[in-house]
Amino acid sequence: MFGWGKSAGCSGIDTIIGQHTRLKGNIHFSGGLHIDGRVEGNIIAESGSGAVLTVSEQGAIEGDVQVPNLVLNGAVVGDVHVSGRVELASHARVTGNLYYCLIEMAMGAEVNGNMVHRKALDPSELSGNEEAPVLGESSMTAIK
Repeated sequence: MFGWGKSAGCSGIDTIIGQHTRLKGNIHFSGGLHIDGRVEGNIIAESGSGAVLTVSEQGAIEGDVQVPNLVLNGAVVGDVHVSGRVELASHARVTGNLYYCLIEMAMGAEVNGNMVHRKALDPSELSGNEEAPVLGESSMTAIK
């Protein structure tokens, strides 16, 4: 829809779950995963893989999703955690919480739950020697 699927860090689709396929169990993947069928289980992308999950209008997931990039035009019943970009097309339906960094949402898409923005962590921001801020009763203080 907006072109993220091709430029989100994945060279293409490695795995397709067909429209007449029902899969029970968790899926761990890297690269590109395209779902036209139904998945009953969690979908987890390999960390640091730049993976892309694409769910078509016929696709459905019952379970939690943890991926760097998501293009959704089908349904997800469960919490969705996207560390990079999420694109919700016009037939997208999320019943659960959506945690995202970047989002694009078409008219007609639904999120029936909380939408929680998360700042993307830049590894250069964390040196390990920094003070962690703690919110006190009257002001913010730093502790080590």
